[in-house]
Amino acid sequence: MVSGATRESRLILPRVSRTFSLGIKLLPARLEPPVRVGYLLCRIADTVEDDLLLSPQRKAELLDAFLACFDHPADADAFSSLVPELTASDDYLELVGTTGHVFLMWRELDPNTRAILRRWVEEMVTGMRRFVLEHPGGIRIVTVDEFREYCYYVAGTVGHLLTELWHEHSQLIGARTYARLLEDCEAFGEALQTVNILKDVAWDAERENAVYIPSELLAAVGSDHAAILRVEQRAANRDALIPLMAMAQDDIDRSLRYIEAIPVAAPRIRLFCVLPVLFAIATMRELESTDGMLVPGGSVKIARAEVRAIVVAASTSALTNPTLRWIADRVRKRPLLFGT
Repeated sequence: MVSGATRESRLILPRVSRTFSLGIKLLPARLEPPVRVGYLLCRIADTVEDDLLLSPQRKAELLDAFLACFDHPADADAFSSLVPELTASDDYLELVGTTGHVFLMWRELDPNTRAILRRWVEEMVTGMRRFVLEHPGGIRIVTVDEFREYCYYVAGTVGHLLTELWHEHSQLIGARTYARLLEDCEAFGEALQTVNILKDVAWDAERENAVYIPSELLAAVGSDHAAILRVEQRAANRDALIPLMAMAQDDIDRSLRYIEAIPVAAPRIRLFCVLPVLFAIATMRELESTDGMLVPGGSVKIARAEVRAIVVAASTSALTNPTLRWIADRVRKRPLLFGT
């Protein structure tokens, strides 16, 4: 029988990540619960980090309180009462309101799985906390190295978390395959994060008071964080994104190599990993031909019709490495739509 907490988490998942929810349903039965719980834990912490009105000190306190929930069930239940302090959308507020249930599901996992989730969620939250306190006026990334470090904490950690879960719960991910996956697991997570940052420059600046584009890249083209959305600086700001686009493409290539290392006999894990990478490739295709992400109120998205086409095509094209490369190259060139 499905518990109320499980049912609740499955209902809220697509509301806080439409893309992620598409893939998680495809995972083997042993992997779906820990991946779902791990993702929701990360999103709860991320909701605190992104809050526009909380002070840095209060964010740090709440992130500490969140980590304390691993050891104290009562704290997890109490965390839900913090919702009135937050200014997120209704869906994310509802997610924070289920914190007690999410930690309950975590406690129902086996000890090894609990340890994996805890290790990498703690690593992520520790990094978030540090960046929040180091940037009290809102996150403003200074150097490319700092950008990489931020992406590691909020996304590279997820690559590690998933890879350890594959190894723990799939007999097909043996020691040799696991070692191979570790070489590119951070790139797998960070590629998706970099693409999200690139497509949401305006959203992050306007809605979350955060500019992740390194100031050293902006300075090199005669701009700065304060001018990130100014029309007169748009062409220069677009040039400042080029190194990050190259970084994203390199990480995407490593992500494809990561997927290729997953045995074809584990098609559900492969497909789970393929979908977000193909979405990232499609988004990068659009990013390379626009400056819409630098327009106030703007963002860059792929059409829902292409999302549907990618889901259908990936279900067969991800089964072998040659077909994986074929569909990745196809999506890079033009939108993948039914009948094209």
